Amino acid sequence: MNCPKCRTELHEKTIHEIAVHECPSCEGIWFEKDELRQVKDRTDADLNWMDVDLWQHRDRFNVAKESGQCPHCEDEVLHAITYGDTNVQVDYCNTCSGVWLDKGEMEKIIEALEEELLTQSTSEYLKETIQEAKELLKGKQGFLSEWRDFTTILRLLQYRILANHPLVRDSVVSFQASPINK
Repeated sequence: MNCPKCRTELHEKTIHEIAVHECPSCEGIWFEKDELRQVKDRTDADLNWMDVDLWQHRDRFNVAKESGQCPHCEDEVLHAITYGDTNVQVDYCNTCSGVWLDKGEMEKIIEALEEELLTQSTSEYLKETIQEAKELLKGKQGFLSEWRDFTTILRLLQYRILANHPLVRDSVVSFQASPINK
Protein backbone atom coordinates (compact mmCIF):
# COMPACT_ATOMS: atom_id res chain seq x y z
CA MET A 1 0.00 0.00 0.00
CA ASN A 2 1.18 3.49 -0.83
CA CYS A 3 0.58 6.83 0.84
CA PRO A 4 -2.26 8.76 -0.84
CA LYS A 5 -0.33 12.03 -0.33
CA CYS A 6 3.30 11.31 -1.25
CA ARG A 7 2.99 7.76 -2.73
CA THR A 8 5.66 6.36 -0.34
CA GLU A 9 5.15 2.74 0.68
CA LEU A 10 3.27 2.50 3.99
CA HIS A 11 4.74 0.60 6.94
CA GLU A 12 2.82 -1.22 9.62
CA LYS A 13 2.64 0.54 12.98
CA THR A 14 0.90 -0.46 16.18
CA ILE A 15 -1.16 2.08 18.11
CA HIS A 16 -2.64 0.74 21.36
CA GLU A 17 -2.30 -2.82 20.05
CA ILE A 18 -4.11 -1.99 16.78
CA ALA A 19 -2.09 -2.53 13.60
CA VAL A 20 -2.40 0.44 11.23
CA HIS A 21 -0.27 1.69 8.35
CA GLU A 22 1.88 4.82 8.55
CA CYS A 23 3.80 6.74 5.92
CA PRO A 24 7.45 7.01 6.97
CA SER A 25 7.77 10.21 4.95
CA CYS A 26 4.75 12.40 5.88
CA GLU A 27 3.70 10.38 8.98
CA GLY A 28 0.07 10.14 7.88
CA ILE A 29 -1.86 7.08 9.06
CA TRP A 30 -4.16 4.69 7.17
CA PHE A 31 -6.94 3.09 9.22
CA GLU A 32 -8.81 0.14 7.75
CA LYS A 33 -12.54 -0.04 8.46
CA ASP A 34 -13.24 0.27 12.21
CA GLU A 35 -9.57 0.67 13.22
CA LEU A 36 -9.95 4.40 13.96
CA ARG A 37 -12.79 3.62 16.39
CA GLN A 38 -10.70 0.93 18.07
CA VAL A 39 -7.71 3.26 18.48
CA LYS A 40 -10.00 6.02 19.82
CA ASP A 41 -11.56 3.63 22.35
CA ARG A 42 -8.14 2.51 23.59
CA THR A 43 -6.74 6.05 23.69
CA ASP A 44 -9.40 7.21 26.16
CA ALA A 45 -11.85 4.66 27.58
CA ASP A 46 -14.34 7.44 28.44
CA LEU A 47 -14.74 8.04 24.70
CA ASN A 48 -15.80 4.47 23.88
CA TRP A 49 -19.49 5.40 23.63
CA MET A 50 -18.75 8.38 21.34
CA ASP A 51 -18.61 7.49 17.68
CA VAL A 52 -16.25 9.07 15.18
CA ASP A 53 -19.25 9.50 12.91
CA LEU A 54 -18.28 11.37 9.77
CA TRP A 55 -21.89 11.54 8.59
CA GLN A 56 -23.63 12.48 11.85
CA HIS A 57 -23.92 16.26 11.31
CA ARG A 58 -24.36 16.72 7.58
CA ASP A 59 -24.73 20.48 8.05
CA ARG A 60 -21.24 20.70 9.63
CA PHE A 61 -19.05 19.04 7.02
CA ASN A 62 -17.96 19.61 3.46
CA VAL A 63 -17.04 16.85 1.06
CA ALA A 64 -14.40 17.48 -1.59
CA LYS A 65 -14.57 15.52 -4.82
CA GLU A 66 -11.14 13.87 -4.53
CA SER A 67 -8.19 13.98 -2.18
CA GLY A 68 -5.99 11.08 -3.38
CA GLN A 69 -5.98 7.37 -4.15
CA CYS A 70 -7.19 4.84 -1.61
CA PRO A 71 -4.16 2.87 -0.35
CA HIS A 72 -6.28 -0.27 0.01
CA CYS A 73 -8.49 -0.18 -3.09
CA GLU A 74 -5.95 1.63 -5.32
CA ASP A 75 -8.50 2.25 -8.09
CA GLU A 76 -10.78 4.24 -5.79
CA VAL A 77 -10.43 7.88 -4.82
CA LEU A 78 -10.52 9.26 -1.31
CA HIS A 79 -12.95 12.03 -0.47
CA ALA A 80 -11.92 14.77 1.96
CA ILE A 81 -14.50 15.37 4.68
CA THR A 82 -14.15 18.13 7.26
CA TYR A 83 -14.71 16.51 10.65
CA GLY A 84 -17.15 18.57 12.74
CA ASP A 85 -15.76 21.86 14.00
CA THR A 86 -12.16 20.59 14.11
CA ASN A 87 -11.05 21.71 10.63
CA VAL A 88 -9.53 18.21 10.30
CA GLN A 89 -9.73 16.91 6.74
CA VAL A 90 -10.52 13.20 7.01
CA ASP A 91 -9.84 11.36 3.76
CA TYR A 92 -12.43 8.60 3.39
CA CYS A 93 -12.89 5.73 0.93
CA ASN A 94 -16.53 5.02 0.10
CA THR A 95 -15.67 1.50 -1.05
CA CYS A 96 -13.67 0.01 1.85
CA SER A 97 -14.57 2.60 4.58
CA GLY A 98 -10.88 3.22 5.22
CA VAL A 99 -9.73 6.54 6.67
CA TRP A 100 -6.54 8.49 6.01
CA LEU A 101 -5.42 11.03 8.61
CA ASP A 102 -2.51 13.38 8.10
CA LYS A 103 0.09 13.79 10.85
CA GLY A 104 -1.52 15.10 14.07
CA GLU A 105 -5.13 14.79 12.89
CA MET A 106 -5.95 11.77 15.06
CA GLU A 107 -4.88 13.75 18.14
CA LYS A 108 -7.10 16.67 17.06
CA ILE A 109 -10.11 14.35 16.70
CA ILE A 110 -9.46 12.83 20.16
CA GLU A 111 -9.15 16.35 21.64
CA ALA A 112 -12.44 17.40 20.00
CA LEU A 113 -14.23 14.34 21.39
CA GLU A 114 -12.78 14.95 24.86
CA GLU A 115 -13.90 18.60 24.70
CA GLU A 116 -17.40 17.46 23.70
CA LEU A 117 -17.35 15.00 26.59
CA LEU A 118 -16.47 17.72 29.10
CA THR A 119 -18.97 20.30 27.86
CA GLN A 120 -22.13 18.20 27.64
CA SER A 121 -24.96 19.18 29.96
CA THR A 122 -26.80 16.84 32.32
CA SER A 123 -29.76 16.70 29.92
CA GLU A 124 -27.45 15.80 27.01
CA TYR A 125 -25.90 13.00 29.09
CA LEU A 126 -29.38 11.78 30.03
CA LYS A 127 -30.41 11.74 26.37
CA GLU A 128 -27.21 9.85 25.45
CA THR A 129 -27.81 7.36 28.28
CA ILE A 130 -31.27 6.59 26.89
CA GLN A 131 -29.82 6.25 23.37
CA GLU A 132 -27.13 3.85 24.62
CA ALA A 133 -29.79 1.81 26.46
CA LYS A 134 -31.69 1.46 23.16
CA GLU A 135 -28.49 0.43 21.37
CA LEU A 136 -27.84 -2.12 24.11
CA LEU A 137 -31.15 -3.77 23.24
CA LYS A 138 -30.53 -3.60 19.48
CA GLY A 139 -27.02 -5.03 19.78
CA LYS A 140 -25.65 -3.07 16.81
CA GLN A 141 -22.00 -3.63 17.83
CA GLY A 142 -22.48 -6.69 19.99
CA PHE A 143 -23.77 -6.94 23.54
CA LEU A 144 -20.44 -6.58 25.35
CA SER A 145 -19.40 -3.50 23.37
CA GLU A 146 -22.82 -1.88 23.82
CA TRP A 147 -22.76 -2.74 27.56
CA ARG A 148 -19.38 -1.00 27.96
CA ASP A 149 -20.74 2.05 26.13
CA PHE A 150 -23.85 2.11 28.32
CA THR A 151 -21.97 1.78 31.62
CA THR A 152 -19.48 4.47 30.58
CA ILE A 153 -22.17 7.01 29.70
CA LEU A 154 -24.12 6.12 32.85
CA ARG A 155 -21.01 6.74 34.97
CA LEU A 156 -20.39 10.06 33.19
CA LEU A 157 -24.03 11.05 33.76
CA GLN A 158 -23.56 10.36 37.48
CA TYR A 159 -20.43 12.54 37.54
CA ARG A 160 -22.25 15.36 35.75
CA ILE A 161 -25.19 15.20 38.20
CA LEU A 162 -22.86 15.25 41.19
CA ALA A 163 -20.82 18.12 39.73
CA ASN A 164 -23.86 20.23 38.84
CA HIS A 165 -25.91 19.55 41.98
CA PRO A 166 -23.85 20.13 45.15
CA LEU A 167 -26.76 19.20 47.45
CA VAL A 168 -27.03 15.78 45.83
CA ARG A 169 -23.24 15.35 46.03
CA ASP A 170 -23.18 16.37 49.71
CA SER A 171 -26.03 13.97 50.49
CA VAL A 172 -24.23 11.09 48.80
CA VAL A 173 -21.00 11.87 50.65
CA SER A 174 -22.85 12.12 53.99
CA PHE A 175 -24.66 8.85 53.33
CA GLN A 176 -21.42 7.06 52.46
CA ALA A 177 -19.76 8.41 55.63
CA SER A 178 -22.64 7.43 57.89
CA PRO A 179 -22.17 4.60 60.43
CA ILE A 180 -24.85 2.56 58.63
CA ASN A 181 -22.53 2.04 55.66
CA LYS A 182 -19.47 1.04 57.70
